Amino acid sequence: MFEFSWPWLFILVPLPWLLAWVQNSKKTHSSLLLRIDSLAYQAKAKTQTTANKSWPHWLLALAWLALVSALANPVYRGEPITLANEGRDIMLAVDLSGSMREQDMAYQGRYVDRLSVVKSVLSDFISERQGDQLGLILFADTAFLQTPLTRDLDTVAQMLKEAQIGLVGRATAIGDALGLAVKRFNDKSASNKVVILLTDGQNTAGNLTPEEALILAKDAQVKVYTIGVGSDGNFGGGLFSMGGGASLDERLLTHLAKETGGRYFRATNTRSLANIYRELDALEPLAKEEQTVRPEEALFYLPLLLSFLILLLATVWHRFASALQRVAGEQL
Repeated sequence: MFEFSWPWLFILVPLPWLLAWVQNSKKTHSSLLLRIDSLAYQAKAKTQTTANKSWPHWLLALAWLALVSALANPVYRGEPITLANEGRDIMLAVDLSGSMREQDMAYQGRYVDRLSVVKSVLSDFISERQGDQLGLILFADTAFLQTPLTRDLDTVAQMLKEAQIGLVGRATAIGDALGLAVKRFNDKSASNKVVILLTDGQNTAGNLTPEEALILAKDAQVKVYTIGVGSDGNFGGGLFSMGGGASLDERLLTHLAKETGGRYFRATNTRSLANIYRELDALEPLAKEEQTVRPEEALFYLPLLLSFLILLLATVWHRFASALQRVAGEQL
């Protein structure tokens, strides 16, 4: 729908004529005598005067109206869109250490590497997070922020798709990953703050210990959900198998989750990962309140451009009419 944000500004439309009337009322009226050398000159002068004055006056009036229209801020408002008033703020922390190459995860009838399975299931999880803000942290020797918290879910999914094992080393810096995730929540005090940390190992690197990161998470009231990724050694074990590989520090992951009010899950295949995400939806529900917004596009530049073009045309016309008048005068 087209409308003006400040329609009351149209009271400025008669302003130039009002100023002209005030100015003319102060002048004394006197008769002006013009000497006419010939009837032909009189006819030409009348035509030239009309061309030189009347037509530019119309242009100037139209230019002023366009300028006032631009000041009134014309906008186009789209159809109302309903958005969740509050959703989750979720930081995904994904392990890219060398052990994520281990091909022990069942996927579509065959065994593939752990990262491929995590990417597949996480992509579906991301696409279903409408109303949430998601961020992505990748970690190995250290942790770095790949995507800050955003509602642009397509970007988060693309950044995860492009992640490669060994991108930031081969070790596992769980403390750095958790600490960086908590840091991104520092200015988020009124939303559900969640960290989902996926790893298949134990803390072997980084500048921050997991215990130090845990203190930061508790102070910031961030819930941590940890997921241990990898087969239990039987290649296709139970849904939430507690066996774990020799390198998976389940005691640490359980401790981090429990101390922050979250939970630890053991994921041995795609089905178990998908079930973990569904359970997370139940544990961290979205707020029920909704708000309606209408996308708005500013159009003030259109009448502003029209006003500029009219003034340019008036200037050109004035100079053209003046040139014609000079030529006519020389011929006489």
